[in-house]
Amino acid sequence: MKICLLTVLTVLTLLSCNQPKENSGENEKLIKQYFEHFNKHDWNKMAAMYSDTAAFKDPSLGQGIVKQTKAEIVKKYGELSQIFPDVKDEVISIYPSGDQHIIVEFVSTGTAPDSSKFELPICTVFKIENGLITQDFTYFDNFEEK
Repeated sequence: MKICLLTVLTVLTLLSCNQPKENSGENEKLIKQYFEHFNKHDWNKMAAMYSDTAAFKDPSLGQGIVKQTKAEIVKKYGELSQIFPDVKDEVISIYPSGDQHIIVEFVSTGTAPDSSKFELPICTVFKIENGLITQDFTYFDNFEEK
């Protein structure tokens, strides 16, 4: 019985090692490309990096998890760039986490038509499956100063 159990455990271990896993290095390159598209305001190329319907956690979309299509992503960021034509994200650090997650710390900046400026530190946790972003969970301080 002990030999059979050991054999089964060995086979399961070997099988799990042979399962294809996404490469965190490839995911990191994907996310760097994402921020290049963002900074060029190429919303269509950026949206193409998402799955057909991706899950977002973003205070600008409301509470909880909101599903967004690629067309909705293009619309959201197109509206953002109308309000802040020079919106830009400066990546501070990228932290790979396992085979499917990349955490990005960045600062978003922009200038409104009335010349008011914003600078917002942000942290986003991306989940990448089969080379596409399936989750985009973004965190920032959304409380106004009083």
